[in-house]
Amino acid sequence: MEIRRILDIKLPAQKSAFLWGPRKTGKTTYLRSAFPRSMVFDFLETDLFFEFSKSPSRLREVLLAREAEARRSPVILDEVQKIPPILDEVQWLMENKKFGFILCGSSARKLKRGRGNLLGGRAWRFEMFPLVSPEIKDISLLRILNHGAIPSHYLEDDPEKSLKAYIQDYLKEEVFEEGLVRNLPAFSRFFDAAGYSHGEMVNYSNVARDCGIDAKTVREYFQILVDTLLGTMIEPFRKKQNRQVITKAPKFYLFDVGVAGILIKRRIAEERGAEFGRAFEHFVLAELLAHRFYSGLDYEINFWRTKTGLEVDFILGRGEAAIEVKGTNSVSTRDTKSLREFADEFSPKHALLVCQEKHERVSANVHIMPWKIFLEKLWGGKILK
Repeated sequence: MEIRRILDIKLPAQKSAFLWGPRKTGKTTYLRSAFPRSMVFDFLETDLFFEFSKSPSRLREVLLAREAEARRSPVILDEVQKIPPILDEVQWLMENKKFGFILCGSSARKLKRGRGNLLGGRAWRFEMFPLVSPEIKDISLLRILNHGAIPSHYLEDDPEKSLKAYIQDYLKEEVFEEGLVRNLPAFSRFFDAAGYSHGEMVNYSNVARDCGIDAKTVREYFQILVDTLLGTMIEPFRKKQNRQVITKAPKFYLFDVGVAGILIKRRIAEERGAEFGRAFEHFVLAELLAHRFYSGLDYEINFWRTKTGLEVDFILGRGEAAIEVKGTNSVSTRDTKSLREFADEFSPKHALLVCQEKHERVSANVHIMPWKIFLEKLWGGKILK
């Protein structure tokens, strides 16, 4: 199955860029296809890694010796975070020889910790996400909720072993070998606990108690997940001061619904029930996060929750759109209560309930929308502009 990715990196001559994204989202495959004439240095290759780690200036020597070839397209440095000092060579080549680069990796955290040169705004930033609905022909909801949207996992008939290996490789390669934590057993316990905190408001003290570590360390561990693009924090909506609205605790979501599912040992057999509803909500968020970047709109994504239990899953663009996600195929008046309350107070342009009903309809001031229609309108620029 050939998948055409939405990401489109277009660089002016001699311009450079970072491309970030979680492991196995398809960054390397995309770059080799989009820039077939580029010279590629893949630092996952052990011999290349040791050669350039020992002497980062080797990059300058190689490129100057093959200058005509190197200038045909931007030079690609894959897994660049593995050798932070090489970015000093990159900057010198950019400024003095006008080379262009695409610097690809899964996290800038090691570069920052290793005082790597992030090029001070000289390079544009791009990001690659797991697969999104416009990239998948005849998308299957149950398949994506169980398999996730990492390309190889989505395409596999039975991805369970691959998903487990992905988590183990992340802990081993991304966290421990890159020196992001010293206590891998503690981080492993935290990682399991974070899975069960997925989609919920974060209580650092509770997670710390479950893991046998202090709350400060838990905060740091959550930040590692965010910095390595394995998770995101969704902050509460704070447009108005209101004592009845929760404004402090964020929600945490892992980056992929399949990874979250394997971490909490979830298997969804049918499109109904609480587990299905939570995974369905996560799937919609993943689409929003990718759309925010790919569209260039860069809108805020928040949630709204009151102390009385009213909650709207996602508030977009500082209140321009309010979205509630329900796994039901029959929306009741009770299902729309939170959206109606939010709409009465904040008057969003769109108050949408995304669900499994077959037809669009409007009830009071809430637009009830089947999920496929919602995604078509989202990616078609009809929800946010």
